[in-house]
Amino acid sequence: MADAILGKSVLVTGGAGFIGSHLVDALVGRGARVRVLDNFATGARANLETVRDQIEILEGDLRDAETCDRACRGCEVVFHQAALGSVPRSLADPATTFAVNVGGTANIFAAARNAGTRRVVYASSSSVYGDSEELPKVEGCEGRPLSPYAWSKWMNEELAAAFGAAYGLELVGLRYFNVYGPRQSPEGPYAAVIPLFFLALLRNEPAVIHGDGGQSRDFTAVTDAVAANLLAADAPPDALGRAFNVAGGERITINRLLECIGATLGRPAEARFVEPRPGDVRHSLADLSAARELLSYQPNTGLEAGLAASIDYYRECDQKRI
Repeated sequence: MADAILGKSVLVTGGAGFIGSHLVDALVGRGARVRVLDNFATGARANLETVRDQIEILEGDLRDAETCDRACRGCEVVFHQAALGSVPRSLADPATTFAVNVGGTANIFAAARNAGTRRVVYASSSSVYGDSEELPKVEGCEGRPLSPYAWSKWMNEELAAAFGAAYGLELVGLRYFNVYGPRQSPEGPYAAVIPLFFLALLRNEPAVIHGDGGQSRDFTAVTDAVAANLLAADAPPDALGRAFNVAGGERITINRLLECIGATLGRPAEARFVEPRPGDVRHSLADLSAARELLSYQPNTGLEAGLAASIDYYRECDQKRI
């Protein structure tokens, strides 16, 4: 894994974001020369503070093709993490979601082709499984996407297939399942469930649950998501042109998740139930067979350990009164 990137120039789009910044840390630690492209719309400069003097930061937007060309120039591997996340955000503003996630991805793929980049590892999403009720979720058995965000990620995979076929560009997609961990912000209307639960319990407030809480998710520690990216950068030819599930491989209901966070903090876990959100799937669980076989991916951080590793970050958020 380390030899594949040792001394190589790489680009991380969205490198100031939650997953992207953890990936930047790992790449720097493995001796890569790292460039970050971020417009800091959702990413935070503080996420790069510990490696700021060891990386190059290019502030710019995916929607600008010339910026993408500059970002990819001289890079052997591109880790494309930048996107506008959140199903609710995409329902509120689908046009911007498509402009960033689809148009921006097309720009990055084209820039990588122009730069002679060896490989692009790009972030997809479990949301591409849509209305499929099959469990576990298996690559090749997708349903119909349920939100503009899900559609944008499905379109990214189609773009990857087109660029691979037309230009011979090496592309590997990673379908993230509910990634969590330190640096996942609890701020704003589109924050994810684990940060929101942590902050609510730290403030002795009831945690808001959309629906009855019986919906289930397969949560992925950010350390495992990072490991999947590093493995994909040097995966064998049989992995090219495919998108792989990246997950913890176990599912838990939202009600049980709240109980686990309460136990992690040693605090009571009170819930306030509200209306379900449109676009949300009921159950999610990843089949990891393909990722194990072709990427040698294996999740190493269970939910209990991953939640425990997140406590200090959310205590800091609480103290700052985010």
